[in-house]
Amino acid sequence: MKAYRSLQEVTADIKAGTVTCRQLTEYYLDNIRKKKNLNAFLEVYEDEALLRADEVDAKIRAGKAGRLAGMVVGLKDVLCHKGHGLQASSKILDTFKSQFNGTAVQKLLDEDAIVIGRQNCDEFAMGSSNENSAFGPALNEADITRTPGGSSGGSAVAVQADLCLASLGSDTGGSVRQPAAFCGIIGLKPTYSRISRYGLIAYASSFDSIGIITHSIEDAALLLEIISGEDAFDSTVSRKPVPAYTEQLAYNGKAKVCYLKEALDESVSADIRNSLQTKLDQLKKEGHTVEAISFPLLDYILPTYYILTTAEASSNLSRYDGVRYGYRSDKAVDMESMYKKTRSEGFGKEVKKRIMLGTFVLSAGFYDAYYTKAQKVRRLIKDETDKIFSQYDFMVIPTTTTPAFKLGEHSGDPLSMYLADLFTVHANLAGIPAISLPDGKDKQGLPIGLQVMTRSFNEGELMAFSRYIMNLN
Repeated sequence: MKAYRSLQEVTADIKAGTVTCRQLTEYYLDNIRKKKNLNAFLEVYEDEALLRADEVDAKIRAGKAGRLAGMVVGLKDVLCHKGHGLQASSKILDTFKSQFNGTAVQKLLDEDAIVIGRQNCDEFAMGSSNENSAFGPALNEADITRTPGGSSGGSAVAVQADLCLASLGSDTGGSVRQPAAFCGIIGLKPTYSRISRYGLIAYASSFDSIGIITHSIEDAALLLEIISGEDAFDSTVSRKPVPAYTEQLAYNGKAKVCYLKEALDESVSADIRNSLQTKLDQLKKEGHTVEAISFPLLDYILPTYYILTTAEASSNLSRYDGVRYGYRSDKAVDMESMYKKTRSEGFGKEVKKRIMLGTFVLSAGFYDAYYTKAQKVRRLIKDETDKIFSQYDFMVIPTTTTPAFKLGEHSGDPLSMYLADLFTVHANLAGIPAISLPDGKDKQGLPIGLQVMTRSFNEGELMAFSRYIMNLN
């Protein structure tokens, strides 16, 4: 069977009678078995997916199928799917099963998507390499000695390696876009609040967004259109109407584009700099305005991000204590030791480090010096970002400063690992939409990602412009 790159291709072949949903599901299941070494999936719903495929085939024959009929989807292991395991790739949620469907997952099912399994990620979505998973790292199919990125590494590998057509991940500081860049596919982070977070395990609640990983802009637009919108279960979700993104994918105007001067300095790998410069030159040639800018608060982006996200993680992860669900230490002798030993044994090293950092910045003696100050800086970053997008339509920069790095390369140097997020955390701090697009390969054959950002709730133009960029020669 051929490798499909869009739902449009799948739908055309289903209508032509050359493939069925069951055959397609069997094909993906076979690929998952053949490429088990990539460690993309933690659990595969083989029997359930085949039964679901039969149901969707019957709906197609009856003319009653939903808009996602024929789309086989994987879910990052932070999204609630009723009756299925949910662990956030952590030992502390051992044996836990979700009791409900998250809103985004329910909307997929309502439109007849076929969910094939849950996917590996950094523990509680904390990481940039997928090496923090309690179940071992996912591997990048482009070079299995290298990371696929994180935290949605398994979700990106699954799409890259043709194990499913699309994945839902989560993006707190680049966790959809960075893996998409490392794996040569599309990763979309929408505006904060565009998609309900109900049913998404929280890492940092004011940053977390459900994101979409696909091969095509058309599929990203369709999925965003379907899973966005109001939700009575999430008080932070936007009530803005959801546009028909799939009908807005033509871009005919002349854009005002900016890029960061720092994106072309020596801290960015030469191949990525050259790739960006080529794309900017193409845009100029096509008649678009392209101007260099400096972001005055660039040096404060990463410190602000890590102060605030660790603080929120400290609060959010306090609920995992071994009392009600998940892992409980068998070495406890009283309630206090149960809490301590359960959390010490159940959480991985990176998660414990971020909880301790967050607890520190929230402590009485340091709250104003760190947390309060970081909140003020975040507001300045937001205001400066809004100012930029009052003058420009899009910002075009690299998704990452380097291509996929080797597994273990940054294990002894957490600062260098955190610097991998330099160009992606900005969108989460400001709450704006951003997308990573495949932009060729470097001299080693490793994928390069190009990131496009725009003002809040401008996903329609973002995807139209992204589709336009991908078609530039």
